[in-house]
Amino acid sequence: MTQTAHHDRDARRALLVVDVQPTFCEGGALAVEGGNAVAERVAGYAAAHRSDYDAVVTTQDWHIDPGEHFSDEPDFVDTWPPHGVAGTDEAELHPALADLAPDISVKKGRYEAAYSGFEGVDVAGRPLAELLAARGITEVDVVGIAESHCVKQTALDAAALGLRVRVLTDLTVPVTPEQGARAREEMAAAGVLLEPSA
Repeated sequence: MTQTAHHDRDARRALLVVDVQPTFCEGGALAVEGGNAVAERVAGYAAAHRSDYDAVVTTQDWHIDPGEHFSDEPDFVDTWPPHGVAGTDEAELHPALADLAPDISVKKGRYEAAYSGFEGVDVAGRPLAELLAARGITEVDVVGIAESHCVKQTALDAAALGLRVRVLTDLTVPVTPEQGARAREEMAAAGVLLEPSA
């Protein structure tokens, strides 16, 4: 990324790393094909571009009892096999992110589905929107898993808050190509920019 990307000198930017957890990668409870590769690419990008951001944020699915979000007979639309179970290894950040050292970490979905990172709170119970506002963040780049669900919902919520939102298309992966295509249409219609990270 060139410095010209800083089109607004007063802009303050955050990188939102959404749900990059083993539970959503190959071998996990709700594996998305390509998840481990995305985790590696996100880690590499974050390391190379740390200085471009005023904050790096991670979100994690952290389910205790999310009600009907979990099902023994999931439809993979509104109900899912148990995943991101609070306190389990696969609900932790992906090992590829071991050196990320995020400035803000939120966990979401303790007792609800919570697709959006903006439903997450930090250890003090503060919601993500408040944490970003406290740092004066005006722009966010959203990456992570899955593009068709939690990345999309996080991006839409960020746009609704009036932030300038980009989804870095090579640093995310959808549950299925079809769902990814629909998600991109929905995000674009909401004013979210879809751009490669390079």
